[in-house]
Formats: sequence, C-alpha cells, structure tokens
Amino acid sequence: MEFKPKSLRQRALDYLGKREYSYFELTQKLKPFAEESDESPASEQIAAILDDFKKRGWLSDARFTEQLVHARQSKFGSARVANELREKGVADDLIANAVEEVKINELDFAREICRKKFKATPSSREDWAKQARFLQSRGFSFDVIKKVLNTKSNEDNL
Repeated sequence: MEFKPKSLRQRALDYLGKREYSYFELTQKLKPFAEESDESPASEQIAAILDDFKKRGWLSDARFTEQLVHARQSKFGSARVANELREKGVADDLIANAVEEVKINELDFAREICRKKFKATPSSREDWAKQARFLQSRGFSFDVIKKVLNTKSNEDNL
C-alpha cells in the first residue's frame, strides 16, 4: 500500500476538527506543508482554501475569539487575553469586544484566583507586593489588583 500525503485542504480540516483556529494561526500551521507550484505560490493556495472555509462558516475569527475568552477569562485578566488574541492575529475590533467581555467579571475572577493561590491576606508590604506581582503576571490591571488586595485586607480586619 502506497502512502499518499494529505492535501492542504485535508490538513486544514483535520486541524479545525480538533479545535477552533484563527485565520492567521491556521495559515501559520499550513505553511510548512504548502508546496510552491508554477501556477500559484503557497500563500495563495492557503488563502484560497481558508477563504473558502470562511465562506462556508467553518473558520471564524469571531468564534475563535469567543472560545478563547471562555477558556481564559477565569484564569487571566483582560490584558493577557488581549495579548494572546493579538498573537493569534485576531482583528482589533474583535479584541476590543473580547476585552469588554472579560472586564465584566474580571474583579470576581481575580479575587477567586488570589484566594486559591494565597490562603492568607497580605500581612506585610512584601506579601502585598508578591500577590500584586502574581496577579499582574496573570494580566490583571493595577486597578483590579488594588481592589482585590485592599478589599481582601479589609475583609479580614472585620
């Protein structure tokens, strides 16, 4: 039995069968498998396939953004989610909408993350700074961090 390499189209379908991808991300994944030909360069072949997928509704940056926000918002702040979407080549308007959606519950998620990671409230400036750095690394804004850590301190003093 002879092994026949997968077509670009089949490879793209296989990737999309596993999870959502952004247009840019799927282009990057297919580039190593595209072959240059006399008729059209590899980038045109990939663009033609992905444009067809977009028309059919199989590839959607909006759906990809929604899925990524749903998966990340309980663990990360709006800055980190926005940065990840930028890296995946998502359009700025979709990123802006995603950031607004994440910000709705950002404070609650930050409190929950902080509570799980640090059982005790910050008892010193060093502890406060350590917890603030942790939340900052997760992509939370300084305003959210201040609210979480100051509220947390006030609740314990009651």
